[in-house]
Amino acid sequence: MMGNFFLLATLLATEAHSAEEGGFGLHLDILESNVINLAILVGVLFYFGSKLLGNTLSERSTKIAEEIQAAEQRQKEAAGKLADQQQKLAQAQAEAEEIRKAAEANAQRAKEQIIAQSEENVKRMKEVAVQDLNTEQERAIAQLRQRVVAMALERSESRLKSDLDESGQQQLIDRSIALLGGGS
Repeated sequence: MMGNFFLLATLLATEAHSAEEGGFGLHLDILESNVINLAILVGVLFYFGSKLLGNTLSERSTKIAEEIQAAEQRQKEAAGKLADQQQKLAQAQAEAEEIRKAAEANAQRAKEQIIAQSEENVKRMKEVAVQDLNTEQERAIAQLRQRVVAMALERSESRLKSDLDESGQQQLIDRSIALLGGGS
């Protein structure tokens, strides 16, 4: 189509020049014919190009507006997702704080239980030690008593043998039997 315009412009330029000279012919002055051709070309471009340029600019403007709306929509979605993730982060931090506090409370309770158990164990161990000591003491006292009794009996027997004669021994035996309940 543009080729037709150039041809038309060239013909008009040559015809206008021929009319001045009195005929139809080719005008070979390049500078004059180019200015006329350029003017015709600019006119044709302005007439047809304004519609094409207007349509192109309108389409481009529409596309830019659509892209801006799409970008704004994506920005809103991203802001919503960011807010959602920030809320989830805050919830996770709150849960972590609760877990930390619960762990501290559990640790404190465990510490108190261990201390109480340890104190109870120490108390029990002291009681067992006191009982063992008392048992040992009683056994030692019992052994000492047995030994003292054995020594006393041994001494008494030796003394009785040396101090008492046969008739005294018989009287002592009779008295002892009477005291024990076997005598008349």
